[in-house]
Amino acid sequence: MMHTSSTTRHEAGHDRLADVSGPSDASGPSGVSGPSGGRLGLICRSSLGWMLIGIAGVGAVSAATATGPGPVPVLGAAVAVAVYWAVMRFVARRPMPEIARRGAVREALLGGGIGLGFILVSALVITAFGGYSFSWAGNGFFSVVASAAAVSAGAVVTEELMFRGLALQALERLFGSRAAVAITALLFGAAHLANPGATAWSALAIALEAGVLLGAAFLWRRSIWFVAGLHFAWNATEQLLGIPVSGNTAKGLLSVHVSGSGLLTGGSFGLEASIVTVLIGVALTVPMFVLAHRRGGLLPCQHVAR
Repeated sequence: MMHTSSTTRHEAGHDRLADVSGPSDASGPSGVSGPSGGRLGLICRSSLGWMLIGIAGVGAVSAATATGPGPVPVLGAAVAVAVYWAVMRFVARRPMPEIARRGAVREALLGGGIGLGFILVSALVITAFGGYSFSWAGNGFFSVVASAAAVSAGAVVTEELMFRGLALQALERLFGSRAAVAITALLFGAAHLANPGATAWSALAIALEAGVLLGAAFLWRRSIWFVAGLHFAWNATEQLLGIPVSGNTAKGLLSVHVSGSGLLTGGSFGLEASIVTVLIGVALTVPMFVLAHRRGGLLPCQHVAR
């Protein structure tokens, strides 16, 4: 962590909140003219307007590329970032520090380290209680790793752009950061109800350990690269361990053998429906919220913007 004075932290927090809550300028960032006036233009420039337009665009890219062969999901992720940039620049007309190239690798690696530790500790605890045992799968090394990386990258980038980049940032302009995290967490859990083996409990678990955790992580760092790195390491590590990723199974380096209570192991849905993962996820969330608050990264509910 960087060592800064309290004055510097306060000024940095003020600048971040200005980016989040400041009203859109008519000329947009860098003086680019946006859509023409009128009722349609006002609707598109409203928080809900650019949120829905962005989600539709990024979602369409995800639907077209998520299950594609080879590097297609990675290319889809790149296109999704371009769509996000275009919506924010020409529709929302706001700055985009959350996808800044400067420091992106550092943020992604920091998030990846946390995500890796989160899943390894969760799997280790479940294994210690007799829920998991592992064996070498023999599926090959490089092909499995490349597949896990490509699929995870495509899914993670598009999900984070939609849920944290668009939905969370739009909703916090209307209701504040805490309410925005709660709403997006519930939506994130509900979005996984269609997955194989999903139940009401697994949706709640996803909302708590993923929706709230990733929301808090974004408020702390204000970086899509940080939350994408965390989410990527989470998904890729699960797949490589042979554990179903939110109910979806794929070839891993290891095979997992599950025994005991579904509450411990997550059952057929996988590790994310385990009470162990929920508790560890909540334990990670609390300090992230505290750090976000200290850095001035939380927008109060009275800051209502267009």
